[in-house]
Amino acid sequence: MIIKGWQRTSLVDFPGKIASTIFLAGCNLRCGYCHNPDLVVNSPTGDVLDPDDVLDHLEYRRRFIDGICVSGGEPLLHKELPTLLERVKAIKRLIKVDTNGTCPDALESLIDRGLVNYVAMDIKGPPEKIPTIARCDVALSEIEESIDILRASTIDYEFRTTVVPGILDADDILRIFQWLAGAPRYYLQQFRPTGLLDPYWENVKPYPPQFLRDLAEKGREYFEICKVRGV
Repeated sequence: MIIKGWQRTSLVDFPGKIASTIFLAGCNLRCGYCHNPDLVVNSPTGDVLDPDDVLDHLEYRRRFIDGICVSGGEPLLHKELPTLLERVKAIKRLIKVDTNGTCPDALESLIDRGLVNYVAMDIKGPPEKIPTIARCDVALSEIEESIDILRASTIDYEFRTTVVPGILDADDILRIFQWLAGAPRYYLQQFRPTGLLDPYWENVKPYPPQFLRDLAEKGREYFEICKVRGV
């Protein structure tokens, strides 16, 4: 497991909590608009952080930090992740995991073992578009299974979609609403065209904020909470 990034204190990564966020290298998708291209390839080069330093920070700052957010990349690819999360639980900190939904077995295991309190699952698009957006073979059955696991669980979770012009339009978002209807939280995320995996998308202008707000208004027919992030 390679920790390639660490934000010691974050007010936005773990809803309602103050968190310390780590970023694990390696991803099984190749979305062109990915804003963490350095994490896509699981490379040991560059700065690699020691998990002990992260845990020491959580312990030292326990009065001020509620827990940890584990992002990526795709953190559920790492077999060593449960060991790290067990150590986090041992110091009584909360855990949030970000995932693209392609590792349902790992997700279910974390939930069953009580090693995660909150999951944020990225929804790349409506089912028929996901393989094209991810630019690789994607087993849609795995994504559906992850959705079902979260729906059946008792932990807090959210679904979220980055809305990229030229990839997703209003009709695509409506199909996602219908697909995920009944989930407690769904977030539309503003696209930011800087530092992306595929430079082509850096020339694409984001949708106007009001476009996203109007979509979120429609989304409230399908979800308890539907909001916009990043505007």
